[in-house]
Amino acid sequence: MTEETSGSTVPRRQLGRLLTQLREDASVSLDSAAEGLDCSRQKVWRIEKGLVPVRVVDARAMCAMYRVPEEMTSIVAGLARETRAKGWWHSYGDVVPSWFSLYVGLESSASTLRQYDSELIPGLLQTREYAAELFRRKNPTMSPAEREKLVEVRMQRQHVLTRRLPSAPTLKVVLSEAVLRRTLPDRQAMAGQLRHLLDMATLPNVSLRVLPFTAGPPLASETGTFVLLDFPQAFGRASTEPTTVYLENITGALYLDKPAEVAAYDRVWADLETLAADEAATEKIIRAIIEERA
Repeated sequence: MTEETSGSTVPRRQLGRLLTQLREDASVSLDSAAEGLDCSRQKVWRIEKGLVPVRVVDARAMCAMYRVPEEMTSIVAGLARETRAKGWWHSYGDVVPSWFSLYVGLESSASTLRQYDSELIPGLLQTREYAAELFRRKNPTMSPAEREKLVEVRMQRQHVLTRRLPSAPTLKVVLSEAVLRRTLPDRQAMAGQLRHLLDMATLPNVSLRVLPFTAGPPLASETGTFVLLDFPQAFGRASTEPTTVYLENITGALYLDKPAEVAAYDRVWADLETLAADEAATEKIIRAIIEERA
């Protein structure tokens, strides 16, 4: 596992933004900071971008250079300690690619997840059988043991929805009706997946809505599947983690957090909420599809 992907994602990013703010408040350039720390400009840049874990001694040295009060220095040092803690997913090794490791870290720290999927049941709502079939088709040359690791990571991720501390995030999902009607080779497994959706929708922090074919094409027709991640307010003077848009493809992922980008996806989400069936109607749609296949 590379240095960039080890450690805790959100504290790294929060610490990076905070240190950038403190450096700019002190009118210290990147080059001057690097000279004062006796390190490369690249190292300071990587710390500020949240790409690497940060040693407490380096964090305190930066605070001293920027003449930061002790109270804020303590906050910075605390965040630095958190950047070196590893998430549970690192125990699965290289089976979790670096670009997805970043997402799992963000997902585990989010307060709200808003997801639209036009093709598949989202990972947080998949049954073991459904996930196993997807990984079999996606990785036909992978050994069964390696594929099982991927399934285990997916199952482990789902614990985020039922955890007690920190509070479980709110999950809001809109699914295209096509997702529900696209069956697995094992029809019983697909029926089990649909029943699992109904069970998960009973959780107080889970909202599931279907975009019926009759709703017409949504704005999301141009975006495809996406996730909007919102984060809780950070402590101290550190800014909160910005709302982030996650877009995944077959070879990697994009993470968008510029205000204009987030605003564009907020509009798409608002359109989906306008067009989607409500939760009660969604339950009826899913039950009808289960009955059709009985």
